[in-house]
Amino acid sequence: MSHEHDHDEEMLPEFAKVGQKVPPFTMETFDPIEGGFGEVDLGALRKTGKWVILFFYPADFTFVCPTELADLATRHAELTKLGAEVISVSTDTKFTHLAWKTDERMMADVKFQMAADPTGEVSRFFDVWDYDTGLALRGTFIINHEGVLVSSEVNYYNVGRNGDELVRKMEANNYLKNHPADACPAKWTPGDKVLTPSEKMVGKVYEALND
Repeated sequence: MSHEHDHDEEMLPEFAKVGQKVPPFTMETFDPIEGGFGEVDLGALRKTGKWVILFFYPADFTFVCPTELADLATRHAELTKLGAEVISVSTDTKFTHLAWKTDERMMADVKFQMAADPTGEVSRFFDVWDYDTGLALRGTFIINHEGVLVSSEVNYYNVGRNGDELVRKMEANNYLKNHPADACPAKWTPGDKVLTPSEKMVGKVYEALND
């Protein structure tokens, strides 16, 4: 996890925290579209104004993991349209990623970059590293266009995630980028009412949503 330092980034905590900036870093990848190896550079993505979704999972050639990545693949185009670069991450090497993508039929539609974190350095920074197994838990992190971590979700090994909810959270965060004074209530989807917090709304949320 190589860093590009500036004054703000040097003040970051040991672990990534929601609401704080994530330092730029790079990881080696297997790129399913190109069929070869490459590198993902968080600093370069930030300069293009892209959001980044990091999708940590325990290991290639396991059981729940291909179902998660296959599900994520069905929502990849929507997430890309919302301005996000989707990157899956595990502690496997880029070579294992290539072999898994080739062998596992559930991975047929995966087109996002598959990043390698064999030392666990990035997994430790996002606090999904399991010291007992050397694997990453199921962590999903959304980093906005300014490099701020705005969403964090961590599941244990035996519970897979839902790509629909990831799209919903990305839609909400994308809306709030252009409407920073608003807030999205539970289950919000585009077109639903939003909240604009003020002293007049205290104790009157029902009325605000049902007028």
